[in-house]
Amino acid sequence: MQHQQNAPGRARSLESLVELVAALDRRVPKVGPGAQENAQEASELRAEASLRITELRTAARNAQEEDVARSSSVMTDDGGPAPKE
Repeated sequence: MQHQQNAPGRARSLESLVELVAALDRRVPKVGPGAQENAQEASELRAEASLRITELRTAARNAQEEDVARSSSVMTDDGGPAPKE
């Protein structure tokens, strides 16, 4: 699944997902009707959130690498005379 977000949106999403995973990790399993189903759903949600965290971190790293590559290819000629050698 491809998600397009700007950097602040990715940062907010990443922070929210990290908080969600932490909350799921703190969750105390309950015993009783539906407990197994709830535990399975929590496990699946954690896996999906962890995958999205990885996607967001990769996207941020790629965007940063693209910015570095772009900035190193920018012309620095200010239009003045060529430096003397």
